[in-house]
Amino acid sequence: MSDVVTGEAVVVEVRVAQLPSRAAALLIDIAVQLVTLFGASFVVGALAFTADEALLTMIYIALTVLVLVGYPVIFETLSRGRSLGKLALGLRVVSDDGSPERFRQALFRGLAGVLEFWTLSGAPALISSLISEKGKRLGDIFAGTIVISERGPRQYGPPLEMPPRLAAWAATLELSRLPEGIAATARQYLTRWHDLSPAVQHEMGARIATEMSAFVSPPPPPGVPPFAYLTAVLAERRRRDHARLAFQADAPQRPAPTTPMPYPPPPHQQAPYPPQQAPHPYQQAQAPHPPPPHPRAPYPPQPSHPVPAPMAAPPASQPPATAPGPTSGGFVPPA
Repeated sequence: MSDVVTGEAVVVEVRVAQLPSRAAALLIDIAVQLVTLFGASFVVGALAFTADEALLTMIYIALTVLVLVGYPVIFETLSRGRSLGKLALGLRVVSDDGSPERFRQALFRGLAGVLEFWTLSGAPALISSLISEKGKRLGDIFAGTIVISERGPRQYGPPLEMPPRLAAWAATLELSRLPEGIAATARQYLTRWHDLSPAVQHEMGARIATEMSAFVSPPPPPGVPPFAYLTAVLAERRRRDHARLAFQADAPQRPAPTTPMPYPPPPHQQAPYPPQQAPHPYQQAQAPHPPPPHPRAPYPPQPSHPVPAPMAAPPASQPPATAPGPTSGGFVPPA
């Protein structure tokens, strides 16, 4: 197992391909390349009597480059890091950050493979794979890739069945503070428990159980072995996760709860008093009778300014005035 840091700074654990599986995949690819190269050479040789010798030489060179370099480059680019041999053994080429292999990386690996396998008979690849921590050959070092295994080793059934004697205790556990890293470590330990020696089983189990007990309460009953303690905690955690997921899956199918009105109005009943007379908690109390009309003022209002008296019309019996006569100066005033 090896840790790969992705571009988002997330640590992902991958299984590095072992040297025997990579060698078997390489032998399958070499066999396919040799068969393809001999078949193409046989077809080209049949045309030797009708074609120019220089043209045949160019065709042979092109076929050799296409088979030796083009075969791994084309297959690994189209299948995201898998040739026929890697596909048969469950291997895949990925970048150092876990992303799929790119064409540039496949081209570097293909060109380096001609030097490593066809020119030097695989000696540089063998030495580099033994020295490298992640089993990289020269092509992987140049291209920045790593070969991982998509098929894990034989897995035993995970012993996550709840021990009957710990079922009642496990139902009272507080698991909200349990980190995912410790739970994953305990799950991996229980998965590989059959492959460990008795001394390693007890030592590793006691260490993981001690780390887990710091986040899980209450403590286990006296005399519980680490293996049973870890099994009970993970089994209870899985049971609660399944119950929560089942509840969330059934949530859209359940009808939404209806909240009854606190004071539903009585249907088809007459109100005890008319609406205009109904009291309101935020209104002031009204007088039982309307207020009396304003009384008439005892004195008429006095005007703010004196009103002039109307002018009297001249009497009708008064004779009309005569036109004035001429003055002493000889002028007659206008009528």
